[in-house]
Amino acid sequence: MLVISVSSLKGGVGKTSVALGLASAAHNRGLPTLVVDMDPQADASTGLDVPVTTPLDIADVLAAPKAKIMSQAIVPSGWSGGAKGALDVIPGSPRSAEFDRPTMSERFLRRLKDALATVSDDYRLVIIDCPPSMNGLTRAAWMASQRVAVVTEPGLFSVAAADRALRAVAELRRRGAPDLQPLGIIANRVRTKSREHSFRVDEMREMFGPLLLTPPLSERTVLQQAQGSARPIHSWPGQAASELAGSFDALLDRGLRTSTMRSRGNPRDAQVPNAPAVDAQAGEAPVGEARAGAVQADDVQAAQQPTTDVSEQIPADSSAPGAEEQDSTNPFTDDSASSTGTPATEDAEEAPRRPRTRH
Repeated sequence: MLVISVSSLKGGVGKTSVALGLASAAHNRGLPTLVVDMDPQADASTGLDVPVTTPLDIADVLAAPKAKIMSQAIVPSGWSGGAKGALDVIPGSPRSAEFDRPTMSERFLRRLKDALATVSDDYRLVIIDCPPSMNGLTRAAWMASQRVAVVTEPGLFSVAAADRALRAVAELRRRGAPDLQPLGIIANRVRTKSREHSFRVDEMREMFGPLLLTPPLSERTVLQQAQGSARPIHSWPGQAASELAGSFDALLDRGLRTSTMRSRGNPRDAQVPNAPAVDAQAGEAPVGEARAGAVQADDVQAAQQPTTDVSEQIPADSSAPGAEEQDSTNPFTDDSASSTGTPATEDAEEAPRRPRTRH
């Protein structure tokens, strides 16, 4: 059973949207999946069409991580038509906020791991939607996980938060979670015609190297539409939804590939000077003593599996007639202008100086 925490140390970057997209990809291919909503806001539970009132929720599981409590807390997602075992959910609850304190005992931090152990034979994948902080709930989720997917967006503060998240993963790994590694950094809500986003994507590629996952997720209105209807993105009609679903499929494949290699017990890590080890197949950089954010793309090119450069995923700006028709074949065409009511392009004047991210 692969356990992936979807995290961000900064709110508003679309972390829950990514968790729902991964759940949609897993559900679409028939993987028995459990989504654990650790965020007290419980947005993932809403998006998965879980009833507002349930017998038990994540707060009860954290209070008493026993098999009986787990069986009562797990409910089927509305996506699966009420059939338990296909896509199930442990609903979030505002009551879980009482556990989200900076200082929690080691015993508490292992409660979710103990609870998930009681259902390890029932699911192939567990996706944990974490709160946007590094307090008790997130640390308990990470202790129960093998991988952490860090969600960010191409902005100065968001990139800095992603770097802090990688540092936190390395620290927790040293302090008692030896199997914990970063799955990578997911660039979300990328606007293809924004100079700032292009600059930050390039910066992330320089900072994080192979840890920056491809493809990036472009900002699409269809994702908000699907979530607003509590439906998986894979079932939403239209070419834009299909292309975005394909991006989530690729990200899920990355996670499942690391799970397969882990089960074989043969990671075949290639050591790079002054950088974390990089897996020759998946391009994954396990966090060791070196800071994860220091990986350079040029240093790991030989060891990394060939992947599409993030910058290549961002097409040049085009205002020529027929651009709308081209959107059907381009998964990174920006339709954010229609969702925000503001133009997606910037003035043609010279871009102002942009500060580099502190790391």
